[in-house]
Amino acid sequence: MAEPTNNYPKLHNAAWPGIVGKGTPDSEPIIPLDTFLKLTANAEVDGEKFDGIDLFVTAPHFDIDSDEGEVRRMSEHIASYGLKVGSFVAPIWDGAGGGSAMGDDEERQRFLTQVRKACNIGRQMREIGIRPTGGVRVDSSVGVEAWLADPEGNTKKIADTFREAGHIARDHGEIIVAEGEICWGGMHSWRKNVELLEMVGMPGVVGYQADMAHSMLFVLGANAPEDRLLPEDFEWSDAEALDAAYHKVADALRPWTLDFHVAQNDGTTFGSGSHEKTGRHCQIDDPNGRLDVVRHAGYWLRGADGELTRTMRHICWDGCMFPNSVMEAQETWNKVLGTLAKVRQAHGWRE
Repeated sequence: MAEPTNNYPKLHNAAWPGIVGKGTPDSEPIIPLDTFLKLTANAEVDGEKFDGIDLFVTAPHFDIDSDEGEVRRMSEHIASYGLKVGSFVAPIWDGAGGGSAMGDDEERQRFLTQVRKACNIGRQMREIGIRPTGGVRVDSSVGVEAWLADPEGNTKKIADTFREAGHIARDHGEIIVAEGEICWGGMHSWRKNVELLEMVGMPGVVGYQADMAHSMLFVLGANAPEDRLLPEDFEWSDAEALDAAYHKVADALRPWTLDFHVAQNDGTTFGSGSHEKTGRHCQIDDPNGRLDVVRHAGYWLRGADGELTRTMRHICWDGCMFPNSVMEAQETWNKVLGTLAKVRQAHGWRE
């Protein structure tokens, strides 16, 4: 008899690639949430389907100021596609109604207000039954150059803001997942992320959201040359050196990781619309992709002893700033789903 197929972690798609880097005069239009729901629900590979979707809680996808009736209607709408809801992206940036995590009191309160609203919607969706898993995603909402004006003082401010966010989340039965990228001040290197999370000091409540692509770029020391793990003249053909460096990043951040994005990266940076340059996401079958996605996912989903951590109850594909023609093609999501299913089979379990 064949071994039963793993059914955990659940497989989710992300809706925010329809918004990130979109909607400005020099970029493509925002892709509607319903488009992502249809593409996600229609994807199928060898009998596998997506289990859910992760959301950007901002208009025009899902207004963070939605009342209880609107939250229920959105829950019923997503459920009609046969999908659950996972993690949220909270709109904590200045242009989205928030503010810098290291800003003045008013800015930090705007940041925390957005976290509180997202946590409240998350609690409502859990009570409705549509959202069995997931956290509320944040970052420092500030660039590296501004942070560099006072690294020690600014990191302390960010930590204080994240700690307050953690208290808000805990009061709502939620968790905060902070995604480090080379574009976010105080979170722009693997070492800075560890230092920040240690300063926050709320393990299990305020943790790290590991995006495979963004986290991989830390090995090159972009925006933090003092923390680079590979030389400037690194040859990508040296797979052993890349593995060792990426494993060091994962080993440092895995104990803090509460949410996980499967992704591919070609080792370059890219920005679109209002989004600053960060690690470039690649399509899953891009010949220039530097990651062995299924194998390297194990660096995050298995501990140093090689055993499954089972920390993440769902995993999500993240692929921001692709052309709309790519994201609106069904085949794109069939390929993504196929890879996510391979990750689950390699590093998952059955319940």
